[in-house]
Amino acid sequence: QVKELVLDNCRSEDGKVVGLSSDFENLEFLSMININLLSVSNLPKLNKLRKLELSDNRISGGLEVLAEKTPNLTHLNLSGNKIKDINTLEPLKKLPNLHSLDLFNCEVTMLINYRESVFALLPQLTYLDGFDADEQEAPDSDPEADGDALEDDYENGEEEDDEEEDDLDEEVIDDEEDEDDDLEGEEEEDGV
Repeated sequence: QVKELVLDNCRSEDGKVVGLSSDFENLEFLSMININLLSVSNLPKLNKLRKLELSDNRISGGLEVLAEKTPNLTHLNLSGNKIKDINTLEPLKKLPNLHSLDLFNCEVTMLINYRESVFALLPQLTYLDGFDADEQEAPDSDPEADGDALEDDYENGEEEDDEEEDDLDEEVIDDEEDEDDDLEGEEEEDGV
């Protein structure tokens, strides 16, 4: 029944996480940040897994296992690992649903044309390190950023206050325009 599992800062033994098995077949989110992981080869088969957080480990390759064990991944975070070459990422081609990949603080990000090369290698990607190919930032999953907070304000009656302020602003603008018209008329009469 478990859909989310966070094992951050636990220690793996020889690249294995004790207790993590295919019994967790319903997992959709797995976080194993900073657990001293050297490879993903011991991951159990997790067909429903969508998001995998592996930042701040020591993974340098062996990513072909992900296509076999986690075929439906959409988000993969490998920030702060030992990935040095674009070629190391090639096995990720076999993850057709992968649309977000993070490689912050990996040596590979220092390569010339890094972003262009990764997008060319992995055409299914939409976001690399939080930005798309056109440098547009990925939408935030924060509910306030999605406008939910605005809806709450309207429910609390704050919408009416905004409308009153808008009406006042319009009246002030109308008054200023009337004054401008009066001045123009006076100037023409004086022949200025």
